[in-house]
Amino acid sequence: MSVMKKEMDKYRDIDEDDLLKKLSEEELQRLEDELEELDPDNALLPAGMRQKDQTKKNPTGTFQRDNLLAHLEKQAKEHPEQEDLVPFTGEKRGKAFVPKKMVDPIMENVTLEPELEEALASASDAELCDIAAILGMHTLMSNQQYYEALASSNIVNKQGLNSVIQCAQYKAVPDEEPNSTDVEETLLRMKRNDPNLVEVNLNNIKNIPIKTLKAYADALIENSVVERFSIVGTRSNDPVAFALAEMLKVNTTLKSLNVESNFITGTGIVSLIESLQNNTTLQELKIDNQSQPLGNKVEMEIARMLEKNTTLLKFGYHFTQQGPRLRGSNAMMNNNDLARVVRSEADGSFTLTLSVPELEMAFGKKFKSKTK
Repeated sequence: MSVMKKEMDKYRDIDEDDLLKKLSEEELQRLEDELEELDPDNALLPAGMRQKDQTKKNPTGTFQRDNLLAHLEKQAKEHPEQEDLVPFTGEKRGKAFVPKKMVDPIMENVTLEPELEEALASASDAELCDIAAILGMHTLMSNQQYYEALASSNIVNKQGLNSVIQCAQYKAVPDEEPNSTDVEETLLRMKRNDPNLVEVNLNNIKNIPIKTLKAYADALIENSVVERFSIVGTRSNDPVAFALAEMLKVNTTLKSLNVESNFITGTGIVSLIESLQNNTTLQELKIDNQSQPLGNKVEMEIARMLEKNTTLLKFGYHFTQQGPRLRGSNAMMNNNDLARVVRSEADGSFTLTLSVPELEMAFGKKFKSKTK
C-alpha cells in the first residue's frame, strides 16, 4: 500500500495546464475520446456523449441493399444455432383449455289456479310487496312499485325489503333536434336589415366557417334590428372574438351576446370585455365554458373592466378565484341598482327608486329630488 502511495505522490505537483498546452491537436482529440468512455453509465449525460463516436469514417461506397441482405443471410447460415436445453419432442403437456359453456336461464311459463290469478290481478302494490317479502322473491316487483308500496304505509311485513329490486324500464329521452337556422339566408337578412329579424341563434351548428362568423359580426355593425345574437358551440375562436369586439364598439342595438362553449382564449375574451367601454346598450354577455381555462390574470383583468362598466346587467362566467368573483358580482349588482333609475323624457328629472345617498355615491354628484 505504501509503494502505491509513493507512486501516486510523484504526480501530485504536476501542472495539468502545462501538460495540456504541450499536446497537439490529434493528442487532444484522442484524450477527449478517452475521457468520453470513462463514464458510460452516467444517466445525466446525453446518449451521444456516453460513448465514443465511431461514425467518423469515410464511406466505402454507395448503399447496395441486395449485397447487404446477401451478407446478412450468409452470416446467419454460418453462425451455428444454439441447442435447446430440453429438446422438443412434440409432446403436449397439461390439459387443453376448454371454455365453459354459458347456460342460458330457462324462462318457464307458470300457470296458476284461476282463483290465485284473479286474486293477484286485483291485488294492490302494498299487497304484492307483502307477498314478495314472504316468499323472498323481491325481483317480482319493479323499483317504482317497491317505493310506491313503501310510501303507502299499508305494508304489514316491512322486514327484509332491502333486497335487490328489478329496475323499471324508462323511456329513452329523444335527442334535441338540430338547429334548423339557414346560415346563408340569415346572413343576407341581417345585411338587408330585415325588421323581423330580432334574434339570431346559430347554436351548435358545427360547420360554419370562421369567415362566415366574421361576416356576421361585420353585418351587425350596420344592423339596427337584431337585439340577441348567440353562437354557442360553433367552434368560434379569437378572430371571431376580435370581430365581435370591433362590432360592439359601434353597434347601438344589440342587447344580448352569447359566445359560450367555443375555442376563444383569454386574449379574445379580454378584447370583448374591453370593447364594452365604448358600448352602452349591451345588457347581457355570456362567455363561459371555453375550451381552455382563462387563468387568474385574465379573470383579474375581466373584473377590473367590469367595474368600469355601468350598463351591463348580466355576465355569464364562473370565476375560479374568489377575488375576481366577488368584484364581478359587486359590479353587476351596482349596475342593476343603477338601472332602477328611470329618466323622465319630459323635464329631464329622475324618478328615484334608490335612496339619494346611494345615487350620489354611485354617480359622484348631487341630485335634486322631484318636487310636487
